[in-house]
Amino acid sequence: MEMVQLGLFLLLGLLTGVMAGFFGIGGGMVIVPTLLLAGYSYDGAVGISVVQMACSSVVGSWSNFKKGLLDWKVGIYVGLGGLIGASFSGLILSVVPHKVLLGIFIAITIYSFWRFLFIKPSSQVSFKTLEPNSKDKGILIGIGVLTGIFAISLGIGGGVLMVSMLSYYFGLSPKQSVPLGLFFVVFSSFSGVLSLMQQDFLGPANLQGGVIVGIGSILGVMGGVRLMPLVSNAWHRRCLLGVYALSILVSIYKLF
Repeated sequence: MEMVQLGLFLLLGLLTGVMAGFFGIGGGMVIVPTLLLAGYSYDGAVGISVVQMACSSVVGSWSNFKKGLLDWKVGIYVGLGGLIGASFSGLILSVVPHKVLLGIFIAITIYSFWRFLFIKPSSQVSFKTLEPNSKDKGILIGIGVLTGIFAISLGIGGGVLMVSMLSYYFGLSPKQSVPLGLFFVVFSSFSGVLSLMQQDFLGPANLQGGVIVGIGSILGVMGGVRLMPLVSNAWHRRCLLGVYALSILVSIYKLF
């Protein structure tokens, strides 16, 4: 790999890492379209993105845990769902046309954006302890499975969908949903990497590229995690809504 390409990959990783720590997303909504514009195949861009997610999500989740921002007793259920859902990502990529997957993702994202947009801030608590019952556990696992199936297949991690659903169904503020979304990406990304490798979508060159982008993202995610508590709930919510809108626009552009 040339030095210029190495530097660009590290810079790309740094940017996506900051977004992962601040918004709880995998970063693929930046990586995938950027790599497509750079001439990479869709499968290659998804593979690099998923490897990067595995790096940034582990570091970001550990940082959130040390700061007391991650409720792992809740996150383990969405993580389990993500582990199951993402295990089908390689198979889905091999049998479902990319445009069909992207169309489904756009529909889900618009739906999530719409519901998240009309959540009343007064109905959310910045940090509240959840004691999920059997029904809640089933919902959390279901959210993880649904998100893992589509998100990893598209190389976008799933946090962008996870945060809105957790906020809507459980009344969590974005600041509490973001660490859970990032924790979900730990499970879904590792499961996705194994699935993509099994289906021969992730070769040595793309694996190397993903690791380099991942190294940059490790530095960025620590900055994003530190930045999030410094921003008010209102501004964080506005920024998150902006990310949803950007994700929808970029996805529609990629579709057509």
